[in-house]
Amino acid sequence: MEIWHAIKGLCNDNKLTNVLVGGLAAVLLALGVGYKCWRKTETRERVGVVVQLLVHPLKSGKAASVPLAECLKKGLKWGDMEDRHWMLVTEDGHMVTGRQEPRLVLVSLTCEDGEACLNGPEMAELRFPIEQPANAILDCRVFGADIQGRDCGELASDWFVRYLRTETVYRLVRFEAHMRGRRPADLESLFAQKEEVAYPDCGPVMLLSEASVKDLSRKVDADLTVERFRPNVVIGDCEAFAEDSWEQVQIGNVRLRRVMSCGRCIFTTVDPETGIINRKEPLETLKSYRQCKPNEKHIYNSAPLFGQLLSVEKTGVMQVGDLVYKISR
Repeated sequence: MEIWHAIKGLCNDNKLTNVLVGGLAAVLLALGVGYKCWRKTETRERVGVVVQLLVHPLKSGKAASVPLAECLKKGLKWGDMEDRHWMLVTEDGHMVTGRQEPRLVLVSLTCEDGEACLNGPEMAELRFPIEQPANAILDCRVFGADIQGRDCGELASDWFVRYLRTETVYRLVRFEAHMRGRRPADLESLFAQKEEVAYPDCGPVMLLSEASVKDLSRKVDADLTVERFRPNVVIGDCEAFAEDSWEQVQIGNVRLRRVMSCGRCIFTTVDPETGIINRKEPLETLKSYRQCKPNEKHIYNSAPLFGQLLSVEKTGVMQVGDLVYKISR
C-alpha cells in the first residue's frame, strides 16, 4: 500500500507530469522527423517498362504469357496457374527437367474451371481435376532438397510416358498451399532463411530485359527469344544488362529486391520452339563475356550470368505496361 500511495503521489506532482509529457512529445517529434528523413532518402528512377509476364505452371514446361499477375511470396500467379507449382518426377521422387527431357519445353499446362489441361505436339489434350485430395502425397527432391507433391494420377503419368516415348515411369505432382516449401538459402546462401519456394531452381522471381536477349542474339547470330531463358518478368525500354544494377524495383504496387544474378546452365541450349538440345549455344557465347567478378567465383563458379533472381518484398499485382522504377536510398 505504501508503494501505491507513493506512485499516486508522483502522478499528482505537476512538475513530474510536465516532464513526462514533454519527454514523450520530444520522442514523438524525433520519430516523425526521422521517418520524414528516411522517406526523403528514398528515390525512384524510371528504368523501363514491363513488356511481358510469363508464368511457368509446369517446371520446364511451356510458359503462359499473361496480361497481369499476382506477385506472391512464392512467385507469380494467374488464376489457378502458379509459377513452378507442378513438376514431373521419377518413381522415387527425383525431379525431371528439360535437362533430361528437352521436349518438356513443348508441353503446355493450363488451368480452367477447376481442371488442369495438358497439351503437347501430336498428343490429345488431357484434362483432370486440379484438386485430387484422395491421391497420395509423394516425397520429392529438387536439387537434393526434400519437398512434397500431390500425385496427379495415372492418366497424367501415362500421358507423359507416351509423349516422351519412354519406358521410364514418370509421375506428375502438384505443390499445394499447406505443404512446406523449399528454402533457396539451402542452395544459395544469399537468400534469406525465411524465403520459401515451390519447384523453381532457386528464387521466386526471375527478371530479364529484352535488350539483354537482343545483345546475345547479335553475338550468336541467331534470333533468340526470351522464352529460352524462362524469365517471369521481361523489361523493355532499357539498355542491355541494365537490370544487373537494379538492387530494388517497384512495379505496380509490387516491391522486388535483387538477391543475385542467374547463373546459366545447359538448359539454355534447348530450343523452346523445337524441344531440341544442342548442348553448346548460346551457353558457350555467354561464357565468353558474362562471367562473374573474381570475388564472386565462390557463388557462381564458371556459370555465365544472365538475368536477375529477385525476392518479393511486397506482394501485389503487376501488369504488362507497368513502369519499372529503380528504388535507391
